Amino acid sequence: MKRDLQIDSATVVLGIETSCDETAAALVMGGNDVLSSVVASQLDIHARFGGVVPEIASRAHLESITPVIDEALTKSGLGFDRVDAVAATVGPGLIGALLVGVSAAKALALTLGVPFVGVNHLEAHLYAALLDDPNVEFPMLVLLVSGGHTMLVEVRRPGDYKIVGQTRDDAAGEAFDKVARFLNLGYPGGPVIDKLAKTGDAQAVDFPRAMLNDGLDVSFSGLKTAVINYVRKNKTAKTSDIVASFQSAVVDVLVAKTMRAAIDLGARTIAIGGGVAANSLLRAEISRSCESQDFRLVLPSMAMCTDNAAMIASAGWHRLNLSGGSRMDVGAYPNMGLSVEMA
Repeated sequence: MKRDLQIDSATVVLGIETSCDETAAALVMGGNDVLSSVVASQLDIHARFGGVVPEIASRAHLESITPVIDEALTKSGLGFDRVDAVAATVGPGLIGALLVGVSAAKALALTLGVPFVGVNHLEAHLYAALLDDPNVEFPMLVLLVSGGHTMLVEVRRPGDYKIVGQTRDDAAGEAFDKVARFLNLGYPGGPVIDKLAKTGDAQAVDFPRAMLNDGLDVSFSGLKTAVINYVRKNKTAKTSDIVASFQSAVVDVLVAKTMRAAIDLGARTIAIGGGVAANSLLRAEISRSCESQDFRLVLPSMAMCTDNAAMIASAGWHRLNLSGGSRMDVGAYPNMGLSVEMA
């Protein structure tokens, strides 16, 4: 183990991400300086099945993990001797997929004699904003919106956060995938709906905005059902109009809840993270709302929206700085919540 490790702007963390269907590795210095970020996507492998197949994902991670780590090191221009810690996603995610990354990270940490840091994938998404803008002002309100999660998180400072709103049923990305699957548009649903919606009329169908004026929680299950019922009753309706109207309903709710939470909490910065943060309508509408209400907005780059290892390395640096490395007996936790910390 490297002795007397000082966590500072020169500390380099190797991050590894294998929570779902993307094998990723990155080297980040000082918590926000991305030296390299490599992602091997399994999208084409799973597309034929209409969703991620856990066993296939695990096997693909096993095949890709070593080449991806090697490529990340090569692109960074650094060798293993410059790595000060190794961080890996320990949850939430697919258990088999998580174990590939955790095992690789622990093996590297032991071999290099550096700390291993178990990272909460949801917490890492909160740090994605810092990778694009390290000078954010706190408190920060983060809309974390993906295929598996939709939540509003108050971040008072790194490591100090609180969930103030979340979905009561489907995540926003899950609703996109389910609607796309019902309409036979393919997988993943988010990008294809985003593209097709640009050619449709978002006012064509008045889909419900559930819980729009009721607290900070959200609900998208009823919206998904409304789309299905509408299509069954209106078989000649244009698919582009349907998805444009559906997407508009989702974005209206997300933006309204985000702005309300930011105002209530006195946030100085608003940020979005997760796969759905790449949605063009969401980015446009939240940008417009923040500008009109004088909020500072941090939009992640497209590369930082999807699962990546740079955010894992960043979160690992902050976790290392706050509480040190993790125990080597830390496992993988597929159902990990945001509040769980790894000692």
